[in-house]
Amino acid sequence: MIFFNILSRLIRSACLGLLTVFSALSFAADAPVVGDPVAAKAKVAMCIGCHGIKGYRSSFPEVYSVPMIAGQSQEYLVVALQAYASGERTHPTMLAIAKSLSPQDMADLAAYYANPK
Repeated sequence: MIFFNILSRLIRSACLGLLTVFSALSFAADAPVVGDPVAAKAKVAMCIGCHGIKGYRSSFPEVYSVPMIAGQSQEYLVVALQAYASGERTHPTMLAIAKSLSPQDMADLAAYYANPK
């Protein structure tokens, strides 16, 4: 009987510990990602080649006028990148680039391009 009481307490303690850990992880996952324009400076090389040239037109997979993204709102840029990553937007080059970005990368790039200097 003593063994079962000890075992029961151990199981309850372990469950409580796991619930605490999962609650903390859930809270951290829900925290908003804050963009860092300084961190983005190391990430913009893949964007500048197309989005940094006024009037640039890509030729793959079809001729497409590339929009200038400097000065766009931060929220819009994050939503657009998420839409490319999910396949909701379908330009193949942007799909590949967006899929390679983490949520932090997207927030950093959006912060950088929303406030051009």
